[in-house]
Amino acid sequence: MRPGVVLITGGSRGIGAAIATAAAAAGWQVAITYREREAEAKQVLARIESYGVRGLAVAGDVADESDVKRVFDQAQALGPLRALVNNAGITAGAARVADATLEQFENVFRTNVIGTMLCAREAVRRLSTARGGPGGAIVNISSGAARTGSPGTWVHYAATKGAVDTFTLGLAREVANEGIRVNAVRAGPTHSEMSGSDPARAASLAASLPMGRMAQPEEIAAAVMWLLDPAGSYVTAALIDAAGGL
Repeated sequence: MRPGVVLITGGSRGIGAAIATAAAAAGWQVAITYREREAEAKQVLARIESYGVRGLAVAGDVADESDVKRVFDQAQALGPLRALVNNAGITAGAARVADATLEQFENVFRTNVIGTMLCAREAVRRLSTARGGPGGAIVNISSGAARTGSPGTWVHYAATKGAVDTFTLGLAREVANEGIRVNAVRAGPTHSEMSGSDPARAASLAASLPMGRMAQPEEIAAAVMWLLDPAGSYVTAALIDAAGGL
């Protein structure tokens, strides 16, 4: 697939920012969303535009249907959508299941599952050849936690990523004959605010991995870019692990 417009949710930091930069370097016009981090989003936007492509940073909450529709409408300023990367996600804080609150459960599912589904729905409506669209690709950012369950810390988060995996498989098969490929990258522990801000915890995570280190955001971005590239044109309904052997 030739580069066109890609929308990346949660693009102001970490893996999302790395994907946005890699996409711009590959010639994509890049729209990113952010919820609160306007200053960081503007910095990412400047990096995007430094590659000579057009960029756009739009504030919005992926768990809010009206925000999602507005974000997609605004992204059209860059041209017709060709790809979506569902990256926005939260952990809602570490807690054992017995100690977690209803608010934590609801928040993590609204953002990670409902948000992913809302954005994917809007992308399909625009990409599907059955609806007059050009076709394209959707990449969902999942997690190795979907396989391990993250006991003792993030079982609630892991459960949302299990849902993302299942959603990826079902949607991929639903729209495979409509010119849309849908895949997921299951990221392992990565140097970012989500899993690497505490040095002691980061060291413990790194020691637990077969490769003995956490990922850099750019390494996760590379897997995403392969799925957006023509090299991945026959790949759909794939759950690709970029997790250091986890």
